[in-house]
Amino acid sequence: MATWNSRGLRGSTLEELLNVTNEKYREAKMALVNKIPTPITPITIDKETRHITLAYFGEKSTVDYIGVVQGYPVCFDAKECASDRFSLQNIHAHQIQYMTEFEEQGGIAFFLLYFKEHETFYYLTLREAHYHVDRMDKGGLKHMKYEELDKDYFIPVEKQIYINYLKILQKDIDGR
Repeated sequence: MATWNSRGLRGSTLEELLNVTNEKYREAKMALVNKIPTPITPITIDKETRHITLAYFGEKSTVDYIGVVQGYPVCFDAKECASDRFSLQNIHAHQIQYMTEFEEQGGIAFFLLYFKEHETFYYLTLREAHYHVDRMDKGGLKHMKYEELDKDYFIPVEKQIYINYLKILQKDIDGR
């Protein structure tokens, strides 16, 4: 059983940047995308502050974000890695299954990766995620190398909308 306070999941820079980005999209009426909270079950609550100090994850979460972009249903999961190799162990089978079913219903599913070492963001299509996971399942690499990623799917960092993933989402839509 994984506990909330032991995993250090009290917030991430990537999540904060995505929340700001999604708020900018909402204000501009470009998209309505919301963070899906991870369900937790509290174990210990500080009586004075009423803060949860220990909890466990009640069930597997599916994706981090879900919403609609100009009529397209979208869902995605945000992942960070410290080096130039993204471990495929961070992509869980239940997430791939959910995202596949989401796309079968006409939606668009993807992963948004942040490579800390390069300070870059990458839009990983579900198709590309399937390719890498299938390669791993056949005995291949258990990670994706930064240099093997499609350069057209790196997300530009902009002042107005920091992680402007909608530009790459359009590229994904056009490539279907």
